[in-house]
Amino acid sequence: MRFVDSVNVYVEGGDGGDGALSFRREKFVPKGGPDGGDGGDGGSVIFEVDVGLGTLLDLQFQQHIRADKGVNGRGKNMTGARGEDRIVKVPPGCEFFDAETGEFVGDLTDDKQQLIVAKGGHGGRGNARFASATNRVPRRFEYGREGEKHRLRIDLKLIADVGLVGFPNVGKSTLVSAISHARPKIADYPFTTLVPHLGVVSAGEYRSFVIADVPGLIEGAADGAGLGHRFLRHIERCSVLLHLLEVNEQRGSDPVKDLDTLMHEVELYAPEMLERPAIVALNKIELNYDQEIVDNLKLEAGKRGMPFVAISAAMHTNLDELIRKLADHIPRLNQPEDTSEYDEKYSVDSSEE
Repeated sequence: MRFVDSVNVYVEGGDGGDGALSFRREKFVPKGGPDGGDGGDGGSVIFEVDVGLGTLLDLQFQQHIRADKGVNGRGKNMTGARGEDRIVKVPPGCEFFDAETGEFVGDLTDDKQQLIVAKGGHGGRGNARFASATNRVPRRFEYGREGEKHRLRIDLKLIADVGLVGFPNVGKSTLVSAISHARPKIADYPFTTLVPHLGVVSAGEYRSFVIADVPGLIEGAADGAGLGHRFLRHIERCSVLLHLLEVNEQRGSDPVKDLDTLMHEVELYAPEMLERPAIVALNKIELNYDQEIVDNLKLEAGKRGMPFVAISAAMHTNLDELIRKLADHIPRLNQPEDTSEYDEKYSVDSSEE
């Protein structure tokens, strides 16, 4: 399935039905009167979260989304039926913007959460509504109002606890596959990851978290080098960043300088992301790195207030330690459990005994 994380759509709420112009005419009924019913309201366009979805691919093929119109009113004070809402399922993490002005419309993160993006028009009033003591034969009625119409841009930002940041080919996909059941593409050439991947990691004691693997960054990504910054939006919602590094002799890399480069590229994209907890991991230690290199990176990480761990994703070395450190820095996994409701229900006041 192809991954699509941004689409433009045109949404249109249903028009309201027209009110009816009608008079009661029955044999042997000497006094008739206005009996035109109201038109029904138009349906609305509503987006709803479906956690089973992970891409906006379907919306590429339905870029014009309309809700049903309201039914016109009829005689005998019959109100027209309301138009059905058009409910469109989207994955969690979608943000909605006005495509013409860029104005933020709303976002959806939780399962079954809904957002009305185009309200249906109100139905018009029938002539029975305008009868009065001084106007017993009203010929006035209302047409239904048009539904709202908008052009929207929908951006998908994957929802994860941990965002994995690193250069191409440092072993990000290998790490995700080693600590979760995700199976991203793994190969020995750069940019094998072309779309984001999510993996669920078990941290023991009934704790788990989601890690996001995004395509690798390179120096100059802000200027469009490599795959640019496009996929960094998928780790904007992450509460913890994991900087994954290696020693690459072919390009003469220094992991300390690489860490500076990664953090600089993240800062260029969204400076506030550097304020979040971050962990530094040096991968591929099975290659027998010079201990001085490991010590220098650990010292630099400590100066920045970042926990450090040396790992081998391929050999599963020190992965338990890494998982534990990640879990310890995820706020939602470390909040004290609220037992007030339980205590109130089951506590016993000894003074009453």
